[in-house]
Amino acid sequence: SFTDPAVSMDLLRAVLQPSINEEIRGVFNKYMKFFQKAAINVRDNVGEEVDPEQLIQETCRSCLEQAKLLFSDGKKVVSRLPHEQAVPKRARQMDEELNRRGSPIPKKRKGRPPGQSLLNDRGVSGMAAWKLKVSEPVRRDGPKWDPSRLTETTTFVLGSRANKALGMGGTRGRLYIKHPHLFKYAADPQDKHWLAEQQHMRATGGKMAYLLLEEDIRDLAASEDYRDSVDLRLEELKPFVPPAWMTEKMQKQMETLRGGGDAPPPEAPPE
Repeated sequence: SFTDPAVSMDLLRAVLQPSINEEIRGVFNKYMKFFQKAAINVRDNVGEEVDPEQLIQETCRSCLEQAKLLFSDGKKVVSRLPHEQAVPKRARQMDEELNRRGSPIPKKRKGRPPGQSLLNDRGVSGMAAWKLKVSEPVRRDGPKWDPSRLTETTTFVLGSRANKALGMGGTRGRLYIKHPHLFKYAADPQDKHWLAEQQHMRATGGKMAYLLLEEDIRDLAASEDYRDSVDLRLEELKPFVPPAWMTEKMQKQMETLRGGGDAPPPEAPPE
């Protein structure tokens, strides 16, 4: 019934987006060791005030921005980050050449100490736990991954609100990176329509929206990592009970993920 080609294509994209996101995450995990080593070196050279995790996330976002060049029509120019505006012409040419070649690793500079890029003792202690979360396969077992815990009275929260409640409001997606073992459900267009109608979120169009169990977030808030944080804002959670048809979809997705499968694309709205 849609006559606008852009609307039709965006509906298809929304259906495929969760699967695409999972594959993109796999690509970044493949190169994460390079980002980790570089971020630790930066911290060691600049000082302890540098947050390696934040550097890594900014680098990943920059990679995605540069990847847009692969689909450029030759007319539209991809916006650059502020620090890239002043990059000399030769440096930009080298960056574009690397993009064309598809090389993820820049050439080594002469005279660099052989052990400079390796993890040192300071880096290992500071990043060990975070590195394990990124590199190791995500475990989806135990009582928290039992679909029977999702009932018609189970309360959920938006991922954006959970980030704010745990003091991560300034960094989108940080919660999912730090705690990849949490169950999160990607809302499909039908789900987002209901969420917007109930005023749990604004109508976001093609933007992603994740739902998490309120119980899981409160368990995190009570853990050693968060309970003494001055940034804890549990009043931001605003929990709600989704309709039975949405809970059923979440049960199916949890069962699939627990069995080692990939997250299925969102189901189409019923007739």
